[in-house]
Amino acid sequence: MGHVLAIDQGTTSTRAIAFDEAGRPGASAALPLNQIFPAPGWVEHDPNEIWRAVCEVCRSVVGEVGAENIAALGITNQRETTVVWDRATGDPLHNAIVWQDRRTAALCEELEREGWGAHVTETTGLLIDPYFSATKLAWLLSNVSGLHEKAERNEVCFGTIDSFLLYKLTGGALHMTDATNAARTMLFDIRNGRWDPKLLDRLGIPAGVLPEVRDNRGEFGAALKGAFGAALPIRGVAGDQQAASKGQACVRPSMIKATYGTGCFVVANTGDGDIDSENRMLSTVLWQLDGARTYALEGSIFMAGATIQWLRDNLGLIGEAAESEDIAKEANPDSGVYLVPAFQGLGAPVWDAGARGAIVGLSRASNKADIVAAGLESVAFQTRDLLGAMRDDMAKARIGEIEVLRVDGGMTANGWAMQRLADILGEAVEVAPIAETTALGAAYFAGQAADFYGDDAELAREWTPSRRYEPQMSESDREARYAGWLEAVDRVRSGKT
Repeated sequence: MGHVLAIDQGTTSTRAIAFDEAGRPGASAALPLNQIFPAPGWVEHDPNEIWRAVCEVCRSVVGEVGAENIAALGITNQRETTVVWDRATGDPLHNAIVWQDRRTAALCEELEREGWGAHVTETTGLLIDPYFSATKLAWLLSNVSGLHEKAERNEVCFGTIDSFLLYKLTGGALHMTDATNAARTMLFDIRNGRWDPKLLDRLGIPAGVLPEVRDNRGEFGAALKGAFGAALPIRGVAGDQQAASKGQACVRPSMIKATYGTGCFVVANTGDGDIDSENRMLSTVLWQLDGARTYALEGSIFMAGATIQWLRDNLGLIGEAAESEDIAKEANPDSGVYLVPAFQGLGAPVWDAGARGAIVGLSRASNKADIVAAGLESVAFQTRDLLGAMRDDMAKARIGEIEVLRVDGGMTANGWAMQRLADILGEAVEVAPIAETTALGAAYFAGQAADFYGDDAELAREWTPSRRYEPQMSESDREARYAGWLEAVDRVRSGKT
């Protein structure tokens, strides 16, 4: 058996990749995923479209490498996206509500006013925000006709995308999730490893709808032959950012990675201790193995690659995302233009659901290159926001100095953006040896469970970057640019613009 098959169910695409014994990607297939926008700030997916796409891409890869050559199957997924389905049929009962969706902002404000903030942070490691699954599920139970009654009769399953796929792949035999996805629901006690009854009661969520929580590697049943044309053992499941950390071999405390996809997610390994952040970072489960949890600090940027998509699709400033690099090179370095992509509010460390996007600093001399460069630069500024907050938290917790930033994801192909990232951070940035580290992490979890890959120490020894960017900008220029960014962010907070 020469491969591990990884399903990577993302926000904008569905893909399957076969990895060999050295962790090299081989056969792959991908399909775009439609996003549905029913109202301003609302974002949905069709779960049936996701399921059909998973079957199609996996059948393609299995057909190319041969089912007999696949040792195990791993799954990684967009995390907080929320699905409810009929327990008997497996049919979705509403569109999936995507992690980007902000429809529950009012409910989150209500929870804050009631004083739930401290309990949520102490129990789940998170902050009250529409980003997480809890209020999305509460909204579904309250707004989909008859759903709450069905849930009370134990006729409904709730899950993140991994749980939905496991249910479908196993023909309804398993209603499970893993600890990393559970930790992103705002319902899971990350210290004690169980669903929190107080939050379930406040949000009106029947406990029976929740999946069983398991380790990230181990037995997750088998994909039925009808799904991919062959029965395949499922041996690993992890949320996308935790899988990317695994794929980047961030296996020691203080190791840190950033994944630049639709959003950007910065995750720092904090070992066996969860940190009570003083800077509104999230404490979460990095992975759980043999019942023991490793923790992480995480910060999220809602709009990274999605900002470039917006420049392309909404403003028409670029024809393809790849064009942004050459166009940014034409920008005036002293334009003073800032793009704050708060289209879905602002994530860590600001956490302002009411913020809205803006382009500030425009003059008659400003042009499209300045705006495109500002869009790319906004990702670097937000990464610096996160790293500064994480460093402070980790220093106080005596975790150790953050190691060099390892980066992956589609935006790392943009040399201008990566150089600007190093410049704004004032430190080196190392690009992953392969772009698909999220899928690779899922393959590592599944492959280790199947004795296909070595242990974490071996994975760490073998990791080498494909490129390394050193800062070239002067400190005075760096700090002046960053000060301008902070001023621009302040201007968009809570609808000020």
